[in-house]
Amino acid sequence: MNATAANATVVKSLALIGASAPLAWLLAGVFGVGGHSLGPNPVREMLHFTGKTSLNLLMPTLMVSPIRAITGQALWQRPRRLLGVATFAYAFLHFVIYAVLELDLDFSDLARELTRRPYIVIGTLALLGLIPLAATSTDRMMRKLGRRWQSLHRLVYPIAILAIWHYYWQVKADVREPLWYAALLGVLLGWRVWSRAQRKSQDGTRRQPSESSRSSRR
Repeated sequence: MNATAANATVVKSLALIGASAPLAWLLAGVFGVGGHSLGPNPVREMLHFTGKTSLNLLMPTLMVSPIRAITGQALWQRPRRLLGVATFAYAFLHFVIYAVLELDLDFSDLARELTRRPYIVIGTLALLGLIPLAATSTDRMMRKLGRRWQSLHRLVYPIAILAIWHYYWQVKADVREPLWYAALLGVLLGWRVWSRAQRKSQDGTRRQPSESSRSSRR
């Protein structure tokens, strides 16, 4: 194994540990391992923790492309799929905890919940948006979809907006934390717009000499 492959393996292993550690912490709290407790309202704590963990994994997923472009190292691309699937897994767990422990699977209460807490609608839309991204994260689906795969996975940006909106809307008083997420997402979206503009400018510059050479031969 050469140094580049070894470094890529290390990066992916660290991403796996980072994605698994929150689940281990949550399970330790559920089963009281080492005296660890989820506090007086464990359902609320589990909901908050899984939702926030999903956001904490979504942000690094969106940072992969900028980091790769800045460093010029393709190895940073390796953990993106893992982080993306983990983002969906924690978001889905967030929903399951809400449906099973909060609603007791009594979805007749859901309509009332949606009118009283419209941020649930926003969160549900974000989760539904993540489903096709997780389902098409395999190499086989990438080959099958071709260029459409990249177009589909650009949905992660509006999904991130919905997820942060969901978080912001449910916070009762201190909104500083969701605003930090919003600021980070704004930087990442700004980088994407700037990067696309740079590529278009470079493409235009490359076309100009070829057009000039064709004109000189006429």
